[in-house]
Amino acid sequence: MLQPIQADRLSRLTGIRHGFFTRAGGVSEGIYAGLNCGPGSADAPANVAENRARVCRHLGSGGQADVATLYQVHSAEAVAVDGVIPADARPKADAVVTRTPGLVIGVLTADCAPVLFADRDAGVVAAAHAGWRGAVGGVLAATVAEMEKLGARRNRIIAAIGPAINHDSYEVGPDFEAELLKSCADNEKFLVRENPDQRAHFDLPGFVAFQLEKCGIAEVETRSPCTYRNESNFFSYRRSQHRSEGDYGRQISAIVVT
Repeated sequence: MLQPIQADRLSRLTGIRHGFFTRAGGVSEGIYAGLNCGPGSADAPANVAENRARVCRHLGSGGQADVATLYQVHSAEAVAVDGVIPADARPKADAVVTRTPGLVIGVLTADCAPVLFADRDAGVVAAAHAGWRGAVGGVLAATVAEMEKLGARRNRIIAAIGPAINHDSYEVGPDFEAELLKSCADNEKFLVRENPDQRAHFDLPGFVAFQLEKCGIAEVETRSPCTYRNESNFFSYRRSQHRSEGDYGRQISAIVVT
């Protein structure tokens, strides 16, 4: 049984169907066990396709067999779509926006922060993949701007941040720090240290929330249990690297205009 996390504010204020899906309810096995929705993984393609179809059915897509997702590249690009995207034609971008009723759209993550957006009145929804590079580069502002092109208004947009790696598991080095602070010195507040001699830990969900608030949208909600520490529920790129596993699954976060 699929067990997506629901955002309280997104559900209560918009009523739009959505979910930050966990590993529960899928058919994949081994290191991909559960609901691996990443076609870029080395999982059996048939398993990935079935997992993605289950997400569509759960959200009541009315026969849609696959979630409209992107070829994610940690960019600041947002694109609008009006139909299912063929697997061999996915645009290189990190946020997808639509106003097409019944079309399930989504993003894949495995430590980066997924963000779901909705303007109920305009019937416009979006999903963004916000790793630190994309968040620094402006993918969240680009998502809001693309929603506005389809009729959304900032003062009506509700956004929710889903499961992501939390700061206690996200140690970063001096090169990361330098690039983060180069974009804005105030970003120092998202670097956490127990003492000056230790490497910093980065608060990705906090940073994403801050970027969303700067966009001037109506509401921002954070539902971000740590993907690294909660292995039974989430895939994690960093955890897979620490274990030298060679590959990893991806969870999906999806939303549909109703």
